[in-house]
Amino acid sequence: MRALERVGADVELSADRRVAGEADGLVVPGVGAFAAVMDGLRAVGGDQMVERRLAGGRPVLGICVGMQVMFAEGVEHGERATGLAQWPGVVDRLEADVVPHMGWATVEPPAGSVLFAGLEHERFYFVHSYAARSFALASDAGRPAAIRPPLVTWAHHGGPFVAAVENGPLAATQFHPEKSGDAGAQLLAHWVDTLR
Repeated sequence: MRALERVGADVELSADRRVAGEADGLVVPGVGAFAAVMDGLRAVGGDQMVERRLAGGRPVLGICVGMQVMFAEGVEHGERATGLAQWPGVVDRLEADVVPHMGWATVEPPAGSVLFAGLEHERFYFVHSYAARSFALASDAGRPAAIRPPLVTWAHHGGPFVAAVENGPLAATQFHPEKSGDAGAQLLAHWVDTLR
């Protein structure tokens, strides 16, 4: 909340579905395991809220596990869990010598990114053991010109993984912008600007 307030957003933490539905933007944070976050979302109708908002073109920002649950499925500790399925794909354990991936890393944003405008060479703070390591919708191959594929930002830890996605009203980051200093604040400011 403080990170968003720092960049000029009027923020309200609420479990009220009406408030969440009427907000200019909705943030889906995530701490913990994929399955637990999905259980928590379903318990309060958050899965339906995200679906409704996106169907109506209303902005949603997922952060960390809040990004991971946007994928179809997550696999942690041998447990498979169904996600929100906004994107196809599976979130699973990073294949790296050191896990969790904890610390500052650079990212590779695509041309045209709104979130990373002017931040292309900055570093962001990651804390995670799981990630989407592929993104099936990231190609224009065979796609009609009128349908723009999501903009996918990549990072590396033992191999490439999805660091962020910009997909119409849905944006998400695997890293924590709220812990990423000035670069993270600027990224949040870019997202808040899209709400106006």
